[in-house]
Amino acid sequence: MSEEVIIKVNNNGSFRVTGPVKLVDAEGNAFPEKKAFSLCRCGLSASMPYCDGNHKGKFESVVQAPKEEE
Repeated sequence: MSEEVIIKVNNNGSFRVTGPVKLVDAEGNAFPEKKAFSLCRCGLSASMPYCDGNHKGKFESVVQAPKEEE
């Protein structure tokens, strides 16, 4: 069984990525591989595309998946 990739949308913060995933730029160049990392959603990070915490107190976004109907 292969490991699952999970992307978690953190309230007022980053996208947390865990699992075997390859991150590439627009030209297809690969970033160094990591087992888990957080991607910036606010555009304020000094270490793009990774989150460095600069969003704290300056970015608000709460995204919820739709609930399944019974």
